[in-house]
Amino acid sequence: MPTVRLDRDDLFERLEKSFTQEEFELLCFEFGVELDDVTSEAETAREMGAKADVVASLSDRVIYCIDVPANRYDILCMEGMARALRIFQGLEAAPEFKREASSRTTMRVESGSCDKIRPFVACAVLRNVSFEDERVYKSFIDLQDKLHQNVCRRRTLVAIGTHDLNALRPPFAYRALAPETIKFVPLTEEDKTFDAKTLMDHYRSDPACRHLKPYTNIIYESPVYPVITDATGLVLSLPPIINGRASRIQAHTKDVFIECTGTDETKTNLVCDTVVAMFSEYCSFRVEPVDVVYSDGDRRVVTPLLSTRECSVTLDEIRKTIGLSESALSPDAACALLERMQLSPARYDAASDLVTVGVPCTRSDVMHAVDVIEDVAIAYGYNNVPEALPTTLHVGTPTPQNLFCDLLRDEISRAGYVEILTHGLCRPEENYTKLRLPTPETQEAVLLANPQSEEFEQCRTTLLVGALKTLQHNKSQAVKGGLKLFEVSDVVFKDDTRDVGARNERRLVATHTGATAGFEVIHGLLDRVMTCAQIKPSRAYAGDSLTKDDIAYFVDKFPDLEYAIEPADIPTFFPGRSALVVLYDRAKERAGEPRKTVVGKLGVLHPIVLANFEIDFPTSALELLVDPLRSSSPSPSSA
Repeated sequence: MPTVRLDRDDLFERLEKSFTQEEFELLCFEFGVELDDVTSEAETAREMGAKADVVASLSDRVIYCIDVPANRYDILCMEGMARALRIFQGLEAAPEFKREASSRTTMRVESGSCDKIRPFVACAVLRNVSFEDERVYKSFIDLQDKLHQNVCRRRTLVAIGTHDLNALRPPFAYRALAPETIKFVPLTEEDKTFDAKTLMDHYRSDPACRHLKPYTNIIYESPVYPVITDATGLVLSLPPIINGRASRIQAHTKDVFIECTGTDETKTNLVCDTVVAMFSEYCSFRVEPVDVVYSDGDRRVVTPLLSTRECSVTLDEIRKTIGLSESALSPDAACALLERMQLSPARYDAASDLVTVGVPCTRSDVMHAVDVIEDVAIAYGYNNVPEALPTTLHVGTPTPQNLFCDLLRDEISRAGYVEILTHGLCRPEENYTKLRLPTPETQEAVLLANPQSEEFEQCRTTLLVGALKTLQHNKSQAVKGGLKLFEVSDVVFKDDTRDVGARNERRLVATHTGATAGFEVIHGLLDRVMTCAQIKPSRAYAGDSLTKDDIAYFVDKFPDLEYAIEPADIPTFFPGRSALVVLYDRAKERAGEPRKTVVGKLGVLHPIVLANFEIDFPTSALELLVDPLRSSSPSPSSA
C-alpha cells in the first residue's frame, strides 16, 4: 500500500478542525485508510542515522503517514486526501471539473516514429496556479512521484512532465529521434548541454543521479528516444527520464503545461486526469484542454478527458451484501452515503430498484457494481452493521494438508528450530542468480504484471530465498551459538493445465547457521521429519543404524515406502556437501511405474550464496516437498 506523508497542521487547516490522534485514527478507519505512523522530518532523519547538525536543520512539524489503497490514486496527495475527507464528513460537495470549450494549445504527435517506443500522449493546461506557497509545489512533485511508482509502474507505462507554459512557445511536437540528435540542458544541470545518449551514460554512472539510473533502462537500448519540443525546437522533455531545465516549474510559475506520455492509452489518460483533478482546485476546477493531433489518419483527441460514467446496482443487492434491512438503509440514505464517497450524483429508480451513480474521473477504482456496494458499506460504517448469527451451522476442520503441516511444525519446533513467515514475492535475481541457479529457458515463475515495488516482482519458486533474507537481517543471533530457522509455506509455479494458470506447492525449508552448522545437523532433521511422517529409510541407506526390531517394525507397517539421500552437484550448495532426498515406492515398482521420486535437497550452502545474502557464518539447509510425505503417511493424525 502506498504511504502518503501529510503535514498534520496543514491537513487540519484544510479540514477546518483539529483532531486528537485517536479521533483522527477513527476518521481514517471510517474512511477506509490507516494512520500508520506519526513522525517529523527531523525524527525520520534521526532514525536513519543522520548527523546532529543535519537533524537540527530539519523541521519538527508533525507528519502523518497514512496508508492508502493502491488503487485510490485520487488521495495520494494533500489536495486529494483533504478534499476526500471533507466530502466524506459532509463539509462540501464533490467538485465538478470543468473543461474549457476550446483549446489554445496543440500537441502534434509524429505517430510513425513514436509507435516504436511510446505512442500515446495526453496533455492539459492549468492557468493561474500559484507555487509561491512551498507546500503546493512539494505536493505537486510528491503526487507525480507517487503516481510514477504506482499506476505508472516506475515510468514504464506512463511518464509525467510538468512545465512552465510561459517559458515555452506552442504548438508542441512529440516525436522519436536518434539519441545523438537530441541536445538540451536537463533539469538536473544548470548550464551543461548533453546529447541524449551521453546523458543516459551520465545518469548510469554518476552516483549523484542514482535515483534516475533505473529509468534509463526503459529506453537505453532503443534506436530512437522520445522527445517533446516547442515551436522553437526547445526540448521540454526526454520521457520517461527527465525534463528540460528551461521549462522547469518555479515559484513565479502561473501557467502549467502537463504532458503524460505512455505505452498504454487508458493509463496515460488516467494519469493526466488525476494530476489535473488534484491541482485544478487552485484554478476553480477549470481546465484548459489541449488538442493532441496524431499524424496517422489525422486522429485528434482532446485531453484531458475528465469524463464521468455511470454505474448501477440494485438497492436489494446492496442491502443483502452488507447485511442491512430495508429500515436500516432507505433509498435516500443509500444515495446520500454514495455522495459522501464522491460518487455523485446518485439517484434511485423505484421501478427498477436501481441506484445509479456518476463515477468521476478521480474514482478510476470503481469498475464494478460491487465497488459501489463497498463504498456504501464504508460510508455506512462497518462497525454500524448489525451482528447476526448465520442461519446454518458450519463446523470448521483443518484440511488434511494443513493438519499434517501443523503436526510437522510442532515436531520441528521441538527440535530447536524457530518458525518464520516470509513474503511470498521476491526479485528474480534473488530467486535464481543469488542462489547460483540458472534462469530457466522456459519461464516457470509467475511474474507480476503490475508490481508495487521492485522487491516484489515474482512469486517465489523456493522457500530458501525467504530464509536467507531473514538470516541476512538477523546475523547477530548466529554469533550466540547458532540460529535454526524453518518455514512451512507455499511456492508458486506456472501451470497451463490449471484454470488460473498456476499451481501452489507446499514446502518445508530449514536452515542452521553457526560455527558448527555442518551437514550432519540438517541431515538429522531430515531423519526426524521422515520418522514423524512414518517413512522408513532405505536399507542400503540406513546400513547398520537400524536394529532388526526397527526394520521389522517398518517392513511390517510400511513395506513399500523408503527414503534415501543421493549425492548430487547442486550449484546452491558446497561441492561434495549436497544431496537429493528421494522416495522409493515398491508398490509402484511392482506395478511397472517409476518408483523413484525426488522430494527435496539438502546440504551446506556455497560461500558465494552466503556472500550474496551477506551471511557471515556457515549455513546448512534443507528444502522438502510436503505433499509426497503426507500422501506417504497412512493418516495425518498418526504422524
